[in-house]
Amino acid sequence: MLEAKDIDLNLLVIFQRVFQERQISAVARQLGLSQPAVSNALARLRRTVGDELFVRTASGMQPTPRAEQFADSVTVALRHITLALNPQEDFDASTSPRQFTIAMTDVGEVYFMPLLAAKLHTYAPNIHLTTVRASSIDLKTEMESGRVDLAIGAFDDLSEAWYQRRLFKQHYACMFRHDHPLAGTDIDLKDFLAAQHLIVSSQEQPYIKINQALEKAGVVASTHFKVPHFVAVPYIISTCDLLVTVPQKLAERAAAPFGLSYAKPPLRLPTLQTNVFWHRRYHQDAGNLWLRSFISEHFLEA
Repeated sequence: MLEAKDIDLNLLVIFQRVFQERQISAVARQLGLSQPAVSNALARLRRTVGDELFVRTASGMQPTPRAEQFADSVTVALRHITLALNPQEDFDASTSPRQFTIAMTDVGEVYFMPLLAAKLHTYAPNIHLTTVRASSIDLKTEMESGRVDLAIGAFDDLSEAWYQRRLFKQHYACMFRHDHPLAGTDIDLKDFLAAQHLIVSSQEQPYIKINQALEKAGVVASTHFKVPHFVAVPYIISTCDLLVTVPQKLAERAAAPFGLSYAKPPLRLPTLQTNVFWHRRYHQDAGNLWLRSFISEHFLEA
């Protein structure tokens, strides 16, 4: 069995960088080494662990299954070594100019960003906050590298390398303009199926399941109106007699500004659980800890 004394730790640093970047040239530039030096280091590590680790392809250095298995443990080990060598710095949110990036969906931006922007302006005026669409990036790679600090939403495919905390659960709601013919009524299935619907054809989970449930009940997307995102939904619904099924938090946020109403749908739909996720590599990072505590303080529901 291999032990720590059997491996040069510098080889693990190079392995981690290649796993993140997938390019020998990029790693060489980052570490101030020549490309042959990086290649030779990988060759030494390959001989030590008895696996190819990376295979050169048209899209870069792709890890083998052994490397995938190896990567999380190496990342955590190197992080602990770094923490051991450097005293933990305090994080002062009131003065820090740190840049944070949060991955979320468009409906998440509608719900979270107004309050986050207002509260951060008050309590952490120098902090910069950027959001990215979770569906447009390789979420695992971006969070592992630290380019994305947190993810907020319902992400069922994140591995044991991620920590998570539940913020809240919510139901779905039927949303429509305040003077819609169905406003003020308990919507029954007959009226629901007879109405014209706006379908949000998002390809993100768990919204795909909701559209499947609507279609099974008889609301067929091809016979109604479709948009790919939630952002435009309140604008559209406020101008016509379309009905849309959305997460209740969105309905609550959009109702007053757009003159909308919402009601319980006559279908049995699954609840939507929203969590905040972070990679275990940054579990002890003071800034990351502050941000997720700040979000929990303002959005956590019992």
